[in-house]
Order: sequence, then structure tokens, then C-alpha cells
Amino acid sequence: MNISLLGKKALVGGSSKGIGRSVAMQLANSGAHVTLMARNERDLKAVVAEMDTTKEQKHDYLVVDFSDFESFSKTITTFFQTTNIDILVNNTQGPEAGGALEKKVEDYQKAFDLLFKSVVLTTELAIKHMQQNKWGRIINVASISVKEPLSYLALSNSIRAAVVTWSKSLSLDVAKDGITVNNVLTGYFDTDRIASLNVKKAEKMGIPVEEVRSAMEAMVPAKRIGKPEEYGFLVAFLASNKAAYINGANIPIDGGLLKSL
Repeated sequence: MNISLLGKKALVGGSSKGIGRSVAMQLANSGAHVTLMARNERDLKAVVAEMDTTKEQKHDYLVVDFSDFESFSKTITTFFQTTNIDILVNNTQGPEAGGALEKKVEDYQKAFDLLFKSVVLTTELAIKHMQQNKWGRIINVASISVKEPLSYLALSNSIRAAVVTWSKSLSLDVAKDGITVNNVLTGYFDTDRIASLNVKKAEKMGIPVEEVRSAMEAMVPAKRIGKPEEYGFLVAFLASNKAAYINGANIPIDGGLLKSL
């Protein structure tokens, strides 16, 4: 099956590395014009330099800090004053790890700004053109923890669950406009985020980090950690015309890790 996104413009958050980078690369491989978003300009430039331009695409980047909502709000609002997009991939860095008893109200507010407010604002700005054009794709990078919470990720569990329920509500309102809104529930992928969490787990448990990774792999029925490019394949499909009848869905990509239906 050939996935063609020729002529489509995409905006991908957290795309200087990891899952976001792989998503951006695959969208470009499928013919989309891609704008990257992340904090590190040097990394963004490096990714743009590697992206496919054989289909005459023009790729760009936007330097943003998702953890500073006031600054992010100004930057993203200015961006949409001159640019329209067809495909929005909402993705940011994750909040700090920790259990529910370790976190304070202020921590939840910061996580809310990072994971929820940034997503809602960006979508609000992007969706106007999609409605006018009667075509659009909104894809939110969420987590399997919205179905089965992870004890050491209380902030992520809570706020990503809010994003998922908001997305479902939005999907009902915009389906008539040819816009789909879907969430990808992320399992264990070979990224810097997972590596960092594993280091913290290893320190807390007093065991080698390699042991933490091995235990993680053993939990997954596929007996391995996901490759970021595999994530990119799913998002490219959801962004295409092939997935026009998939809307308001929570799609796990986890090697079978989720035990719930």
C-alpha cells in the first residue's frame, strides 16, 4: 500500500529526536512538507538536513519551548498567522517522573501547561484552515498509561488521560468537516526518554540499568522494545486518505503490552 501525502503540510511537535523525529521523517518520505518543532535549534537543523526532498518538498523548523507556555503561545500564534497546515502531530517531551504522593499541585499545573494547554492551543489554531479546506488530520502522541497507569508516571498518567478524553470530544465535532482526531497510545520505544527513565529506575532499585531494560523487554509479548520508525509508519497511515474512516480512536502501539481490551 502506497501512502502519499503529496501537497500536504504537516507540523510535528518534539521532532528533533525520538518518536517525533521518526514521525517527521516518515511524513517527509511520504511526500509531505514538514515543519519541525522542538527546543534545540542545532538538532532541528540537523534533522531538516536529513529529510527527504525528492518530491520537491520544503521543510522548515520552529524553535519552541513547550515547558514555557507563555513563550510557546506567542511563538505558535505568530506561526499560524502566516502558515496553514493539514496534518498536526501533537507531541511534547514528557513531564518529570514520580509517584502520586511525590507530586504537588504545582507539579500538576506545570504538566497541564506542557501536555494539555499546548495541545489544545495548537489544535485550535490549526483547525480553522482544516475546517475551511474540509480536510485535516490531528494525531496526538499519548501513552498506554491512560489505560493502565504506570505508578512512577503520575503526572503523565493524569494529564494525558485528559488529552485523550478531550480528543474524543473534538472528534465528534469536526468529523463532518473531513477532519479526523486520533490518539496513539505509546508503549516502550527505544528513545532518550525511555533511557532516562530506566536510569532513574535502576538508581532507585539499586540494580544495573541493563537489568531494567531486560525486564522491560520481557514484559512485552513481542519481547523487544519498539523502533521509532515503526511509530512513524502508523502516523503516516493515520495522516493519509487511507485512514479517512478512523476517527476518535485510541490506537495502541506497544508490541501487545496492554492487557486490557
